[in-house]
Amino acid sequence: MTSTQSTPAEEAVRQALTKVEDPEIHKPITDLGMVKDVTIGSGGEVTVGVYLTVQGCPMRETITQRVSSAVSEVPGVASVEVELDVMSDEQRTELRKQLRGSAEEPRIPFAEPGSLTRVYCVASGKGGVGKSSVTVNLAAAMAKQGVSVGVVDADIYGHSVPRMLGADSKPTQVEKMIMPPQAHGVKLISIGMFTPGNTPVVWRGPMLHRALQQFLSDVFWGDLDVLLLDLPPGTGDVALSTAQLMPNAEILVVTTPQQAAAEVAERAGAIAMQTRQRLAGVVENMSWMELPDGQRMDVFGSGGGQIVSESLSRTVGSEVPLLGQVPLDPRLRETGDGGTPLVLEDPTSPAAEVLTGVADRLSNRARGLSGKLLSVSPA
Repeated sequence: MTSTQSTPAEEAVRQALTKVEDPEIHKPITDLGMVKDVTIGSGGEVTVGVYLTVQGCPMRETITQRVSSAVSEVPGVASVEVELDVMSDEQRTELRKQLRGSAEEPRIPFAEPGSLTRVYCVASGKGGVGKSSVTVNLAAAMAKQGVSVGVVDADIYGHSVPRMLGADSKPTQVEKMIMPPQAHGVKLISIGMFTPGNTPVVWRGPMLHRALQQFLSDVFWGDLDVLLLDLPPGTGDVALSTAQLMPNAEILVVTTPQQAAAEVAERAGAIAMQTRQRLAGVVENMSWMELPDGQRMDVFGSGGGQIVSESLSRTVGSEVPLLGQVPLDPRLRETGDGGTPLVLEDPTSPAAEVLTGVADRLSNRARGLSGKLLSVSPA
């Protein structure tokens, strides 16, 4: 006596496909119009046609694997074959409208009144204080905690975020949208992804402003809980453009214990008085070195972070907290060069624990009117 297995229903296969998300857009491929057709043979052989958004899509293998895995679980399926096609221009236009609306001019979603994304501009008065290291470790720590986080490498001239996050993928352009690559659960965009090799960027202010505007409006970030911008050192064009494009962004100041660095960091933070942005707090990096006998060596002096915190608190008239003091750890540099942030490589190290604590405070802060522009004027 032989048993026969029933042929799977097309409805069951399509239902399984609703669980398959596009790895870049993070929405079901059925909702995005990416399922071309489904055919089922008499022996349970299933062929699924899938539209890729662009020719040479870098996620084609991931999509193929996800579709095969999902359909294989349907009872009665004997085999799965995935046939890939490419969307037409009209289909891409419809996809863009579905994701971004029908407006031709792209908008910055984080500047919209109803946006719930916390935007932090990581700033420093001078270079060499570890601002980018702090940024990528905060982002990685947030992603590890389940926070949806993105990073804009706004340091156009000194971009380093892709290397420090180990991101070697290029963005994918779908019509007028740019899909950002991901690394360690963090979405990121950088001018370094658009320039060949280590070619320097030689731009004036208006071009910097336009690049930052495109990173914020043309990139499809999806629903982010937190967006971090790694700003260039100082108080130049990019800092001013950020304030103009996203006045609700908050400033996170990174400094070292050194008095000279602290004085410069105060100026970077005080720009908030001119731009009317909120100061989220201060992070002191390279605070001390732990010696083998347990003692601490103040390699770069001490007290800089506290000085900046107290000075900025007096300037703005409200508390600007010192969020954390990060010990000097050579591995912070080593893991950055290797592409895996310290908070992931060695989460129990003292520096990683401080950075994780700062990330937790920033991502779990209660939201209120702080940092929002109010339409009132003094009497």
